[in-house]
Amino acid sequence: MLDGFFTESMIGRACEAKLLEIKVRNIRDWATDKHRTTDDRPFGGGAGMLMKCEPVVAAIEAVQTIGCRRIYLTPDGVPFTSAKAEELAKQDHLVLLSGHYEGIDQRIRDTVIDEEISIGDYVLTNGTLAAVVVIDAMARFIPGVLGEEKSLTHESFTRKLLDFPQYTRPAEYRGMSVPEVLLSGNHTEIEKWRTAQQEKKTRQIRPDLLK
Repeated sequence: MLDGFFTESMIGRACEAKLLEIKVRNIRDWATDKHRTTDDRPFGGGAGMLMKCEPVVAAIEAVQTIGCRRIYLTPDGVPFTSAKAEELAKQDHLVLLSGHYEGIDQRIRDTVIDEEISIGDYVLTNGTLAAVVVIDAMARFIPGVLGEEKSLTHESFTRKLLDFPQYTRPAEYRGMSVPEVLLSGNHTEIEKWRTAQQEKKTRQIRPDLLK
């Protein structure tokens, strides 16, 4: 699932430039029975299957390093934010565990997990997608990964505001014109307009960010 994503576009270029190193591991490699079993039915009954302690703990202990951050991606974790992505970008080594099925045995969470993160109030069929989101958001804060570092300071959530409207050529399209201030060359007025647009959009769509 991950090979294509990690070899293309910005993430692929970052890996080629050695700005970021990503290693994908298969939990089944640490299973010890002939069927390479990694899940089982939950005690007490209920729907679905749970990831077993033995292979998951063994996998994490095999790849962890001193001082690394071991993170479990799960819907019942702490909400993921831009600030968290920036914080994680400063870490030398992250170990991301993708949730599957109905989750993992609680004893895994109690022993080899340092932090639990949720990318939103919804459930995915595969926690690997959540790991990709975390990696992509975090990688943007690693120096050299973005082609234009200034974009980090002008995008949504960086200053608790949503992004401002953007335009490119042509200046007029189907009767719709680009705001005159953007064509003026007056950078002070352009910045004022952009800030006002950010505040307006945030009030309309995400007023909770302004509290």
